[in-house]
Amino acid sequence: MQREEKQLDMLLEAILSRLNDLKHSIGAMIHRLETEYETINWPTFLDNFALISSHLTGLAKILSSEIGTPLRNLTVLPLLLTPERNESLLQLTEGRIPVFSHDLVPDYLRTKPDPGAESRMAAHEAKASNLLTETAMKQVAQYTKVISHVWDIVSKAKEEWDSEASSRPGIQQTSSMADTQALVAAVGLGNSLTMPVGPGGVPGGGGIMIPPAIRQASPMSAVSPSGAGPLGKMPSGIKTNIKSANQVHPYR
Repeated sequence: MQREEKQLDMLLEAILSRLNDLKHSIGAMIHRLETEYETINWPTFLDNFALISSHLTGLAKILSSEIGTPLRNLTVLPLLLTPERNESLLQLTEGRIPVFSHDLVPDYLRTKPDPGAESRMAAHEAKASNLLTETAMKQVAQYTKVISHVWDIVSKAKEEWDSEASSRPGIQQTSSMADTQALVAAVGLGNSLTMPVGPGGVPGGGGIMIPPAIRQASPMSAVSPSGAGPLGKMPSGIKTNIKSANQVHPYR
């Protein structure tokens, strides 16, 4: 008997844990729908719904497990009924049930739906079962037609948005296909490149290969910024006095 009670306690703890996870997931989803209804997207909504579905699947697996006595074989009976406010019950139910009276017990402990809801559900099921196959196929075809029409409208709107975004005047071209092809040809095939130019204009001196078009169009190769002549001949600030080698040294 004690073993069955322990198994029942473990089962109830697992069910309560799964129910709390499910409650938090549903509350988070409702809060997001109420506060982020303008920015929420469909993938995020599906992720939240998948989380709720996983909690429901886990709860169903726990209820269908054979750990201990199945819950369907157990009976829940109220031990105390009173119309007075019960603070412990209010705290235990997070403010949902303030009293445990004779009027509320049939609703909280019922194992079947409300009689009115059950009768309406039975009427709907009977109406659905009496529906002819031809009528059902017509309704399915009409529903498919409506869905196809909505899909066409959405696809057309998407194409219009894409065309408007591509033809927007604010977008400017930031690349040139001609320059890209010239760069690829220069790197891969060496087009528009000359032999290395060394000091004094001698080829093969280990200088930098400069395309002739750039070298001819460069304004810095003609005049230096200070107007002191071509680049490579920097004006020296040190004056030298070079004498002839035939001059006799004064101390010789």
